[in-house]
Formats: sequence, structure tokens, C-alpha cells
Amino acid sequence: MGCFFYKNYKHILVMSNYKGFLKDFEKSILRNKRTIEEIELIAVSKRKSEEEILPIINLGHRAFGENQLQEVIKKWPSLKSQFNDIKIHFIGSIQSKKIHQIIEQCDVIHTLDREKIIGIIAEMDYSKIKDKIFFIQVNTGSEAQKSGVSLDNVEALIQKCNNNNIKINGLMCLPPEYEVPDKHFEILQSLAKNNHIKYLSMGMTNDYDSALKYGATHIRVGTAIFGSRD
Repeated sequence: MGCFFYKNYKHILVMSNYKGFLKDFEKSILRNKRTIEEIELIAVSKRKSEEEILPIINLGHRAFGENQLQEVIKKWPSLKSQFNDIKIHFIGSIQSKKIHQIIEQCDVIHTLDREKIIGIIAEMDYSKIKDKIFFIQVNTGSEAQKSGVSLDNVEALIQKCNNNNIKINGLMCLPPEYEVPDKHFEILQSLAKNNHIKYLSMGMTNDYDSALKYGATHIRVGTAIFGSRD
């Protein structure tokens, strides 16, 4: 009985978090003179169970972000069989040996960042990639420990994708943790404009308001929706 009430409490808490966040999110969109239709809110569900995710799905949310292939395989086939309009966004670092499965299991890939990965995708059957949405991750802060193509090499990687019939729909970044994010969002916005790229994946729980100011189209939010990760 105690377990039931604990689970029920967690469901109520997640739903309350989600509804509260949406109110703040919508205010931020209006404040930044954007429209809700042009923004995709990605609920980052990494390290969250099916049980914790289901209340958000039942409230109508359909875009979820994961950063590990094994979690995608573990959780999402079952949920997608019940809700066939769910979209899974892969937002983690890509290991070359896993790219085939990532593309098979996910709808949107945010983290293309090197020629080796592009080369593997280029050799895949086009029918497997034609409906996927691809982003290039840019290391705007030149951080050695972080994934992403360097600013000096972004345009060459975009060109390699174009040469291999891989359509790049967007750019993604993770600003350095202890820097004001605005300059990084501005850099990404400028890169996208210069290369005629439509989408910008940037902004999380603590900085999505700034990201919206600089044209973010995909916001990745975990903590504000699901609470801290176990």
C-alpha cells in the first residue's frame, strides 16, 4: 500500500512540475516575441523510468530526449507501441559503433560532430535516413572534454554532409557551465543563418529564456519537468 501511494505521489509531482513549467515556458515565449508553434519542447527523460515518463505522455507531451542508446532500447519500444506519435531525440555523444542503432531507434539526432560519423551514415541505405532529422553539435566554448565540432571546422562538416546527401536540419550547442550562455547562443544563431540552417537546439532548464531570445527552436528540459535525476 505504501509503495502505491509513493508511486502515486511521484506521478502527481511530475505532472505538477510539468504544468508549472509550461506556464513559465509560455510566458518566456511571449516575452521573447516568439510563437509556441515554432518551438519544440524536448522533455529530457534520461535516467527516468517508463513509470515516471507516462504521466507526461498522458498530458499530451510527445517529444523526449535521451543520451544513451541502451536507455532508448530499454524504455521506448514499449511506449512507442502505445503512443505511435512519440518522437525520440538523441542528445548524447555518439559512438561510431552505435550510430546504426541510434538512427534506427531515434527520430531526431542532435549530436553529429565528426567526419567518421558522417562517413558511416553516408554508407547506409538512404531509405533508413531520409526521414530522420539531423543536427550538428558545435563546441562553441572550445572545451576539450566536451563533444562537438570546433568552430573552425563547422562549415567543412556541413559541406561534407551536403556532399553525401545528408541533410543537416539544425545546429546544437551546450554552452560552458560557468559562462554566460548568450554569446554561445548568438554564435550558433549566426552560424545557422550563414549556412541556411533552419533549427537551433539550445537552451535547458536554467537558460532557455536566453536561448529563445537568440532563435532556439528546440529546447531541452529535464530537471524542471522530472525533478533531479537519481
